[in-house]
Amino acid sequence: MERIAQYESFIGRGRFSGRRLKSAAGHRHGAASGRLPWTMRVEFTMPAPAALITGGTSGIGRATAELLHERGYRVIVTGQNPETIAAAEKAFPEEIVVVRADARSMEDIDRLVEVARERFGTLDLLFLNAGITRPRPIEAIDEATYDDLFNVNVKGQFFTLQRCLPLFNDGGSIIFTVGIGVTRGMVGGSATAASRGALLPLVPSLALELAPRRIRVNAVSPGAIDTEIWAKTVQPEMLEEVTKATASRIPLGRFGTSREIAEVVAFLASDAAGFVTGENIVVGGGSGLSV
Repeated sequence: MERIAQYESFIGRGRFSGRRLKSAAGHRHGAASGRLPWTMRVEFTMPAPAALITGGTSGIGRATAELLHERGYRVIVTGQNPETIAAAEKAFPEEIVVVRADARSMEDIDRLVEVARERFGTLDLLFLNAGITRPRPIEAIDEATYDDLFNVNVKGQFFTLQRCLPLFNDGGSIIFTVGIGVTRGMVGGSATAASRGALLPLVPSLALELAPRRIRVNAVSPGAIDTEIWAKTVQPEMLEEVTKATASRIPLGRFGTSREIAEVVAFLASDAAGFVTGENIVVGGGSGLSV
């Protein structure tokens, strides 16, 4: 009788074992022939998926890093502000890697990609969340402010994606943070919306370009979210009043949370969204809907 081999794979274990098979009559196969048929079980460990999150030391990025880590991802986050970096390093589990990187700097982007290569080897998720906002009327926007917005919100995200692509596993996911103000308007938000809005045309074009590798490209557009950035856009003495007024105009009657945006990002990164690409998912509690 010929040797019988059976292979089984299991994620999360690392053993190899073999055993002889018995026939229905209870005799070992091959006893008469002198052969030693075996069932072989090969168990090996698959690496956890790897995620890189830009702008991941506060707000939505930080909440996403924490959620993905809870769900088994290996995570690298970037930040530029020393205070938020220090706070994140203190609060994060030690497995989450924090890298100081300025989205305006090509040198920092290249260094970040090298860290990802050394730590993880490959990537499965890129969440391009880094961004700045400069809420002010158009008359108050000078050239330096304009350049700063586009260097961080567009150039930094574009070249981070470009540099990360050689590390990407086929079937991975790329997600941009855009923002509801891009399509629904916000007083004083013209320059910020223009810079964030420049990302939207990238989404369908890259979705087509990367489809042969089964890499999905989507965007998430948060509405009013209770984050540190929101608090910085309003004068402190008016924050409570403006927050209440803004919430009253949202059909669901409240601000969203960073965790709720993180859940949408995690969904888009998951196999459950395996047929979703080229889309901009608005998460705004119904903002902009008319009654």
